[in-house]
Amino acid sequence: MDPFQFEKEYKIPVYDTGPDGKLSLYSLFNYLQDIASEHAVRLKFGRDDLMRENRFWVLSRIVADINIWPEWEETIVVRTWPRGTEKLFALRDYEVLYPDGRHIASGSSSWLVVDRTTKKVQRPDEMLTRFNSEISVKKSLGRNAGKVGLSSDNGQKSDHFKIKVSDLDVNLHTNNVRYIKWVTDTYDLDYTMGHSPVSLEVNYLAESVWGEEVFVRSDRETSTTSFMHSVIRSNDNRELCRMRIDWKDCSH
Repeated sequence: MDPFQFEKEYKIPVYDTGPDGKLSLYSLFNYLQDIASEHAVRLKFGRDDLMRENRFWVLSRIVADINIWPEWEETIVVRTWPRGTEKLFALRDYEVLYPDGRHIASGSSSWLVVDRTTKKVQRPDEMLTRFNSEISVKKSLGRNAGKVGLSSDNGQKSDHFKIKVSDLDVNLHTNNVRYIKWVTDTYDLDYTMGHSPVSLEVNYLAESVWGEEVFVRSDRETSTTSFMHSVIRSNDNRELCRMRIDWKDCSH
């Protein structure tokens, strides 16, 4: 294997599945976040490595296309590799497979390095230059995570809710995957039992913290199974996150 690739097996526990017994969307993205963190540590540019330079990683964009949804107790292999830099972004790709090589999903993410004091984005090039010449140019998806469109002002709004302790990460900000969970919890049970997500693209726009009140605004693209979502902070209407989920009908 390419020395700059890393893979890890996950046996899907029941608590990572949805009511259909299949891996949930937000659990899949938990695995992507987990393996990205572990691999960055192995390559000496993990959280603690950056903290020593008064910097930290911020996930800006992530996208995944899913072909198959694994089920409870199945084992999957998640593979990841850094793919160099593009402007201010450090790129990381993913593949999800069954142990026999059958393809499950592909993904790509774009990360920023931010100064802890000034909160300004830093150029990642110097830090990652030593890897760029070694990294495979292979693209998992053939595209990078892009900009997601704004949900309609007339979209359906969820109830307002407060960010809880269980929503936070080690930086005391809302964990990236919690936004996905909040959005998927706005769907009707009948819809989610009759449909499967085939693509999710997320843009993270601003931080949120414990005690803040937020809501989800959603709208459906006309005559499609594509939905646009915005997670919005109540007190200032700041958009924290945008995502687009494409579904397929699996009820037949």
